[in-house]
Amino acid sequence: MTVSNKLAEALQAGRKVVTAECRASGASNGEAADKLAGALPASLDAVVVADNPDEVRGCALATAAILAGRGLNVVMTMTTRDRNRVALEGDVIGAASLGVGGVLCVSGDHQSLGICPAAASAYDMDSIQLTQAIRRMVDRAEGFDGRRMNSAPKLLLGATAQPYLQPTELNMLRLRKKIASGAQFLLTQAVFDVAGFQQWLSAVTAAGLDKQVKILASVLPLTSADQARRMQAHGTYGPVSEEVVSRIAGAPDARAEGAAICADMAGRLKGLPGLAGIHILCGGCEDLAGQVIQQAGLGRA
Repeated sequence: MTVSNKLAEALQAGRKVVTAECRASGASNGEAADKLAGALPASLDAVVVADNPDEVRGCALATAAILAGRGLNVVMTMTTRDRNRVALEGDVIGAASLGVGGVLCVSGDHQSLGICPAAASAYDMDSIQLTQAIRRMVDRAEGFDGRRMNSAPKLLLGATAQPYLQPTELNMLRLRKKIASGAQFLLTQAVFDVAGFQQWLSAVTAAGLDKQVKILASVLPLTSADQARRMQAHGTYGPVSEEVVSRIAGAPDARAEGAAICADMAGRLKGLPGLAGIHILCGGCEDLAGQVIQQAGLGRA
């Protein structure tokens, strides 16, 4: 890794890292960004700024730049759903110039699934093509169209992984493509089924892919029984057990119980061979990250 920042250096050194997601506020004032920065634990190796995953929020680039200006090591998510390659390339250059340390490349859920059904999507590139294009910028100082750039952006590149995608052969093929495209770290989807995740991770390590890319297992603190049931029905996250749903439904404080379950997941995952660390998908509840870190013994919150 030629990039020098807190996350890159920790991954290179082989130290177990802890990162957390944050979501930009919908408020158009600086106080919201200050509150967001204050809610995140100082011990994090990086903060991953989400890019409108659930609703129209503040600009991910602006939020990432504000947080970087407040001394946080920031990874900015870039969703190809919403931008063509001209806008994507411009955002990469802007992010690097504003002190953002990395980029997480995702395609994004289709807008018809809820964020803004009336919107037209871009999908000019998919996440793998975007990763390849940024890798050329970083390594060769070449723009998306091959033209020579004045300087190469210094950015760590990340992508996502889906542990529960079947069949396993297809899963490994897609993982290899993401690694070949230039991804240096992978954030998994939220893990609720540890046994199923271990099967996937065993396949990853058997193929030697954990030696080629740094893998962080994601955990999500659920905040209500309704959210737990939606996750249970979704299927993307593996089996969400009825025990988890019942615990949250019967708890006097659903948020606290969700954080405790999340911490338990993180505690069970953190020592698995082949993992480089834990990523906390805060889901807009950034204040829960510190609780998860403390309860799971992930470091000083």
